[in-house]
Amino acid sequence: MKKLFLVLFLIGISISNYAQIHNPVKWSTAVNKVSDTEYDLIIKAQIEENWHLYSQNVPEDGPIPTNFTFEVGEDFQLVGTPSEEDGHIIDDPVFGMKIKYFETSATFKQRIKIINKNASSIVGEVEFMVCDDSNCLPPTFVDLEFSISSTKTAGTILTDKKTVVEKKKQSNSGSKSLLSIFIIAFFSGFAALLTPCVFPMIPMTVSFFTKQSKSKAAGIKNAIIYGLSIVIIYVLLGSLVSAFFGADALNALSTNVWFNVIFFFLLIVFAVSFLGAFEIVLPSSWGTKVDAQADRGGFVGIFFMALALAIVSFSCTGPIVGTLLVQAAAGGNQVGPIVGMLGFSLALAIPFALFAAFPGWLNSLPKSGGWLNTVKVVLGFLELALAFKFLSNADLVLQLHWLEREVFLAIWIAIFGVLALYLFGKIQLPHDSPLKHISVGRLSLGLLSLTFTIYMIPGLWGAPLNLISAFPPAQHYSETPYGVGFTKLSNDLVINGTQTKIPEGAHLMAPHNILAFNDYDLGVAYAKKVNKPIMLDFTGHACVNCRKMEQHVWPNDNILEILKNDVVLISLYVDDKRALPEGEEIESKLRPGKKLRYIGQKWSELQTIKFGANAQPFYVLMNLNEENLNEPTAYTPNVDEYHAWLKEGISNFNK
Repeated sequence: MKKLFLVLFLIGISISNYAQIHNPVKWSTAVNKVSDTEYDLIIKAQIEENWHLYSQNVPEDGPIPTNFTFEVGEDFQLVGTPSEEDGHIIDDPVFGMKIKYFETSATFKQRIKIINKNASSIVGEVEFMVCDDSNCLPPTFVDLEFSISSTKTAGTILTDKKTVVEKKKQSNSGSKSLLSIFIIAFFSGFAALLTPCVFPMIPMTVSFFTKQSKSKAAGIKNAIIYGLSIVIIYVLLGSLVSAFFGADALNALSTNVWFNVIFFFLLIVFAVSFLGAFEIVLPSSWGTKVDAQADRGGFVGIFFMALALAIVSFSCTGPIVGTLLVQAAAGGNQVGPIVGMLGFSLALAIPFALFAAFPGWLNSLPKSGGWLNTVKVVLGFLELALAFKFLSNADLVLQLHWLEREVFLAIWIAIFGVLALYLFGKIQLPHDSPLKHISVGRLSLGLLSLTFTIYMIPGLWGAPLNLISAFPPAQHYSETPYGVGFTKLSNDLVINGTQTKIPEGAHLMAPHNILAFNDYDLGVAYAKKVNKPIMLDFTGHACVNCRKMEQHVWPNDNILEILKNDVVLISLYVDDKRALPEGEEIESKLRPGKKLRYIGQKWSELQTIKFGANAQPFYVLMNLNEENLNEPTAYTPNVDEYHAWLKEGISNFNK
């Protein structure tokens, strides 16, 4: 009878005007027999369009990861941890970290070893979190059951037509990131072309082909073969990186602490090399052996000439190639390094083929000189700046707070400020030629660097810096989350010009110093004491759109004044993973027979049962009888619309 009442109650909620119960993920299970004693438990998630499910591997302080638990008994034992397929990796500016998630569908596998051959079923549970462009749902728990007795042999689980379509959608999404890798690599190849190790090789190599070939057509053909050989060499390098790491390793790289620390030091070495402290060269014996093979002539000889170019120019191209491979690998796509090397090598190869076809163009090439070293030094500064992004990733994952936002920005300001001074000729490095005057191009680049430096300076005092939001740590990962100049001298706060004490159970929410409660009962009691309307803020630590509202809507002067003075804010975090205090554990009304384990589950059920919604952010204005003052609202990026909603509720309260 109790369950029937609950079903009817939820049906009533679902047809109410403000019902927002979302259930965008459907779970299914299967079992695949691997051997007589080993099986794969297969868990598949079907995800509705526009929603995404987070990976099992999410950095600390990021979204709630997908997590599987199994009731392990005497019948079986787990072999390793659950695996997952390739997903999408984004550099999330709100969390300040790279996050992996799945769209449309996701498949997970857990291998088990059967100990009792009479075992018939296995049960488990999945905890997960999903979001779309405007909502995040609280951590949700779903029971899983696997039937062992009816399992068929390995290979009988087939992919249906719907899954094929879903894979194509994922492929289309992944192709966008591959395109960006290709474009960045292509322009990096042109940058490498303008270094002292490569640029002088263009006229030398083209002249060799045109002089040694019996006809112009033969010279063009040989130069094209030479260009294709360059492409093949670098694409092979990218293929080796992909094969060495594998898809699973590439997906884990972006949040791996050792990966980020190692490549921080590697990029520092590359940068110092570009700045002129030393040169990174391959063993001279390699070049000698390759040169000997190049004398053989024909296709093989031309290929080894291209290999000789790669070896000789390694001191300039090596750091760029290394950086590209690191960035492509960190993207989590297994073909990323291959695509990157394709773009890079095409940019190197095209000029050789074009100048061989039109040798008269060689006369229009600028003469080699000090400007080539300037290009190399500029690349060194860029490598140096990028290195600290990798160090920042490691710091964020470990939550050491060594490289917080202000420190990161100070380092970048110093790097690009010194770059501007270098371009203006105020600083000289070891391999620079005497600078008699500044060219227009160098002056323009110097002004651009100086402008960028000045743009970053306000970030030290809390400016959002939207142009580079993907690089520095998020604003909350800061030495001054309450804002520069804020010092908490006492428990006093000012409301409508009156100084008062911060009540028990409340705190000042950073960075806007809004008085907020995180407990429903304490907040309601305080609202009754001060006779103010109640504003419930159903939110989450890992809710992206909640942070967007707090960072872009709440700071508006009109809205901030209301939140500070006219309402009592109660922020209830539905993903709060702290255990409920002993003695306060209660049975779930939505999952009879299951007990609520966390504080967040308590607030999630309150939102679902009382307001018929389970997405965050979700805002409710109530009177002192805990009745709604107006229709609850959700993610509202329009400041005027959100302000009108607040004013409507407060006006109804005053009536």
